[in-house]
Amino acid sequence: MTGFSDPALRRKRHVFTAVLPFARHRGLGHYAVMSSDPENLTPVFLRRIDAKIDTLALDLRELKERVSGVEIGLTSVRRDIAGLAETDARLQVSLDRMRDDVGRIQRRLDLHEEPAA
Repeated sequence: MTGFSDPALRRKRHVFTAVLPFARHRGLGHYAVMSSDPENLTPVFLRRIDAKIDTLALDLRELKERVSGVEIGLTSVRRDIAGLAETDARLQVSLDRMRDDVGRIQRRLDLHEEPAA
């Protein structure tokens, strides 16, 4: 058995098969066909490579879109954090004013505590 499931390839007398050790690793198929005319195989392999490059290009485009979405989300989070920092600063100013007001009220009513000596 030659390893081909296609009966047409088995019938051709000028074609012989060989298992190429790199065929599986480089995605060239389980078995590669070697013929007496290597120029016949060149377009086949070029079409396979072209199809794989097209698939990679689509995958890359999808990844770029996803990364863009993540960047937009990150920008939104940073904007929210900046808004929270602004709110925190306003609350600190308000707290300082209230502390000053309470201190003034205590001094007017003589309610302030004497520092321990």
